[in-house]
Amino acid sequence: MTTPILSRMTTELGISAPQISAVEKLLSEGSTVPFIARYRKEAHGNLDEVQIGKIQERLAYYTELEDRKATILKSIADQDKLTEELEAKIRGCFQKSALEDLYQPYKPKRRTRAQVAKEKGFEPLADAIWNGEAYAAETSGEDLQYARDILAERIADMAEVRGLVRRAFATKSVVKSEVVSPKPTEPTKFEQYYDFSESIATIPSHRYLAIRRGQAEKVLWVKLELDKEPVLEDMMDLMPNDSEQVRLAAEDAYKRLLAPSCEIDVTVEKKMEADRAAVDVFAENLRHLLLASPLGEKAVLAIDPGIRTGCKVAMMDATGKYLGKTVIFPQQKPEESAKTIALIINKYRPEAIAVGNGTAGRETEAFCRQTVKRLHEQHPEIPSPIVVSVSEAGASVYSASEIARQEFPDLDLTVRGAISIGRRLQDPLAELVKVDPKAIGVGQYQHDVHQPLLGAKLDEVVVSCVNGVGVELNTASAPLLERVSGVSASLAKAIVAYRNEHGKFASREELKKVKGLGAKAFEQCAGFLRIRGAANPLDASAVHPERYALVGQMANDLGMSVSDLVGNALAAKKIDVRKYITNEVGEPTLRDIVNELVKPGRDPRAVFEPPKFREDVTKIEDVREGMKLEGVVTNVTAFGAFVDIGVHQDGLVHLSELSDNYVTDPASVVKAGDRLQVTVIGVDRARGRISLSAKSRPTIGAAGVGGGAAGGGARRGAPRTSFGPSSGKGSFSCNPFANL
Repeated sequence: MTTPILSRMTTELGISAPQISAVEKLLSEGSTVPFIARYRKEAHGNLDEVQIGKIQERLAYYTELEDRKATILKSIADQDKLTEELEAKIRGCFQKSALEDLYQPYKPKRRTRAQVAKEKGFEPLADAIWNGEAYAAETSGEDLQYARDILAERIADMAEVRGLVRRAFATKSVVKSEVVSPKPTEPTKFEQYYDFSESIATIPSHRYLAIRRGQAEKVLWVKLELDKEPVLEDMMDLMPNDSEQVRLAAEDAYKRLLAPSCEIDVTVEKKMEADRAAVDVFAENLRHLLLASPLGEKAVLAIDPGIRTGCKVAMMDATGKYLGKTVIFPQQKPEESAKTIALIINKYRPEAIAVGNGTAGRETEAFCRQTVKRLHEQHPEIPSPIVVSVSEAGASVYSASEIARQEFPDLDLTVRGAISIGRRLQDPLAELVKVDPKAIGVGQYQHDVHQPLLGAKLDEVVVSCVNGVGVELNTASAPLLERVSGVSASLAKAIVAYRNEHGKFASREELKKVKGLGAKAFEQCAGFLRIRGAANPLDASAVHPERYALVGQMANDLGMSVSDLVGNALAAKKIDVRKYITNEVGEPTLRDIVNELVKPGRDPRAVFEPPKFREDVTKIEDVREGMKLEGVVTNVTAFGAFVDIGVHQDGLVHLSELSDNYVTDPASVVKAGDRLQVTVIGVDRARGRISLSAKSRPTIGAAGVGGGAAGGGARRGAPRTSFGPSSGKGSFSCNPFANL
């Protein structure tokens, strides 16, 4: 990294040069962002993951910029046109658009009007006009046109002029949208944009993306409009003279060469800006969803609701291991279905019943609660499981995926879906990493944004969450392991294969026996992997193996063993971290170690609390204006928050209804997973839309009803209705009360 780039990054990021250099060195050595943030705090001055990620992003940008500079310099040099002044300008350029402006005159061009004019010998006339020199009075209009063609291209190739026009489009143009002709006969979701205009500089990202979608769907015609006269006057200030022919050439350059390309440049940049904003919204929602409270290691009975084909039922033990399956028909055969559920509860003693929130979800929930209540009344000695509604978003994608086929090759898609529903209640993070984040449905125009940008950002969030929580080495799936710092997809499979062949890992050190897991990979991943019940209690903590000896010294100084120290809050808090500061280990790392000794392997996620939906409100027909309900935030966008109130259709709390105070950013008020008390202020049953308010004194009926569903409801393929065994697993008896 050159000194000018380092200086520029320091200004851009507000991070010191030594910190940036330290991060660059660690990244170049193959360290990951989570590892650097957690275990190399002294090297970079205690930067967090966000700051380190920004350094990584800007380093990538400037690396690409330097590579492009090298290509451009070589191209111009090969043309024998590279001057010292031009080379200095190129080397001192730090923006890709400005760099391309400098290269514009030297780019290989298709045959242009200017080239034709030059071939015809009109360049001397063009030079005379440019320099303000006299030319023959009898020069024809056709000759002057040829000369202006040359000048127009010369003007358009001027970096200063191109930059001026681009800035004008970026700051002063207006996004104009109109309905296409002929106007659609049916209502569309773009009606508010049929005759719409807004400044390109201030239009919100979600509105711009909506307009772009309307354009893509051929409902809207979209263009940037700009008053050209002020721009032309600014252009003339850069011309060598103000003659009529130069002005005509400048007007031609603007209309034919500059405006079309600069409009495209600004449109592309605005789209990327809107994409980045939408991606950030998606990433923030995904982070909160992944870090949702886990039920934990408790046995779960999972139900994927259905009407015509029945409800698919699957039982998992406390580790998520699949135990068996069946199908029930609560609506058609309520008594038989109730007896089946009662038998399963008696036999397996689940602590929760996870019910998918798709079609018939609320009805199945009510059925399960009634069944549990009846069972408890008849057999009070049997513990009553809680009944929890679980989002199905993405379950169908998982059930048809290669990951699901590898996990359960002999199970039907619908049964895999039920298993996924149950497991995501036990541990949302461990299960949702198996699903393409774009299929989870917590984004804003996620299918319209630049997919590589979205994919990279979402992958970054998943990796951050997985490493922030930590992974149990002896139960983690390969998809979960490959999100751990330093673990590739192939290495994750190798870890699982080793575990299947040799049994549970007894220690972190045993990881080194996995084929392909070298010293660097061990350094990167070991601290994020947990082994509960290991001989060394530190293997279940976030203390990195490289610091085990240091903890041993701490324990020895306290006159106790490491086993006695780990989890002993009173003893750990007596440690004077200043005694252990060295050139390699500073106070930030030492305090992290002490915190781990106080609460080893602590889970940063909140304690699980099931949502509380009203039992008499299960479908949109039950929703009435003025109702006060508790809901769960499923998706936060730039224009508000979608809230699940238990009727298969999320309601929208517009940003103007999120708080009694003025709100500019919904994410500053709520996040995905929050419990929210709301009031129904509007219901449009025909279009399936519900308007909600979180204000203390909302105005009923004042808000327009908007928004669509954000979440589950998609059904999967036809179920297997047999009760026979599959994959060697057990099936459930259809004689429900036989053992009761």
